[in-house]
Amino acid sequence: MSEGAPPSERLDSVVILDRRGTKRFISLTGDMVTVPGLGVFACETLRSALGRVVRVGASTVLVLRPSVRDLRETMDREAQALTHKDLAAILYGIDIAPGARVLEAGAGSGTLTTVLARAVGPTGRVHSYDLRGDFLDVARANAERSAASSSIEFVQRDVRAGISEHDLDAVVLDIPDPWNAIAAAWQALRPCGHLAAFSPNMEQVKETVAAIRALPFVDTRTVELIEREMEVRDIGVRPSAAALGHTGYLTFARKVLDPFP
Repeated sequence: MSEGAPPSERLDSVVILDRRGTKRFISLTGDMVTVPGLGVFACETLRSALGRVVRVGASTVLVLRPSVRDLRETMDREAQALTHKDLAAILYGIDIAPGARVLEAGAGSGTLTTVLARAVGPTGRVHSYDLRGDFLDVARANAERSAASSSIEFVQRDVRAGISEHDLDAVVLDIPDPWNAIAAAWQALRPCGHLAAFSPNMEQVKETVAAIRALPFVDTRTVELIEREMEVRDIGVRPSAAALGHTGYLTFARKVLDPFP
């Protein structure tokens, strides 16, 4: 018996993986789908082949259910995307759980937007601000690949001018000058709500932390994440020559109502 999708579930997308590790996102919106360089597939064939090999001529590919990492690796990008190590740290650092309400400033290509939406689930909400309409268009198109897109609201707005939402569980700032949005974030957060800011360089971190310290925030910390993949072979294990090094600094803080005397 096939171990594909349950009978009650009808997938609207899959990811196919070839021997070289290349992934392709496939939208299953019709009866047939054309994959450049591979050929034509019946959508029902792909739906029923999760975790299995499908042959196309002399080529073979594996059919996968799209994960959030798959979505990130196959999405169109108009801005630098946060890496998976940063995304995981942000979710942990701002204590995201199902039902949370989050504001993201700097939609970019929608990478973090999609990750946040998956984390808050259908009962939560992600409000995504960006100044640029073209970035919002790309982010919206990428987010629509995910079943969590219904939890996202995209807004063309400058977060520095203020945040419409109130009593938010978290605010994430991925903009060039996050220090100019710290006051707006404090106003929008609920008591004990979490703040996160991403900055590529240390001068930006200094400005951001100074703005945080000027307001009733506690538990402020800044981290840099370095990831090194290991190459596992029959003859031994060694570090990969291509380490995933610096992408930026993550600063976290929590809103309180009273500062320490």
